[in-house]
Amino acid sequence: MSLGIVGQAAGLFAVTNIDDIVILALFFAQGAAQRGTARNIAVGQYLGFAAILAVAVAAAFGATFLPESVLPYLGLLPIALGVKAAVQAWRHRGADGEEREIRAGGPKPLEVAAVTFANGGDNIGVYVPVFATAGTGGMTVYAIVFLLLVAVWVAAGRYFATRPVIAAALSRWGHILLPVVLIGIGLLILIEGGVLA
Repeated sequence: MSLGIVGQAAGLFAVTNIDDIVILALFFAQGAAQRGTARNIAVGQYLGFAAILAVAVAAAFGATFLPESVLPYLGLLPIALGVKAAVQAWRHRGADGEEREIRAGGPKPLEVAAVTFANGGDNIGVYVPVFATAGTGGMTVYAIVFLLLVAVWVAAGRYFATRPVIAAALSRWGHILLPVVLIGIGLLILIEGGVLA
């Protein structure tokens, strides 16, 4: 395994997933008072990213599970989850931060996976040509590095969500930010895909 390809893989992952740290921090804030939040988020992030990798690897070998015309409609997943989070925030609007988090419940693995996969539609478009030219050995290195960095991303999201200043802000505003960010991501995916053009 050459250090050059490992560095390229790490750089590619960082560039294509920087927005996930914000989403992960919001998920950690949402489930701050819940047991198993870190596990649920990690499982969901790995499920979603594994699905991104599977589609990208298959497409690099010429198989297409999802027609390119369908990818923009993945934006509907975070929009639906954002609306759900907004409804929960509205129902619990009189509660304080900790009470609201307990009532709303922490993020579920499949919710995190859905947001990760939907937000990764552009990642697939970047990964496919890279994987196709890297060959099987290079693709394996990319996949290993990516999967290792998913854990780093989850840890970074948790770290940011637990810093006192950030945690206080997320406790106060996270119930509003999460729906806004999810709906925004969904709309961005739909707009970039030309669905709303």
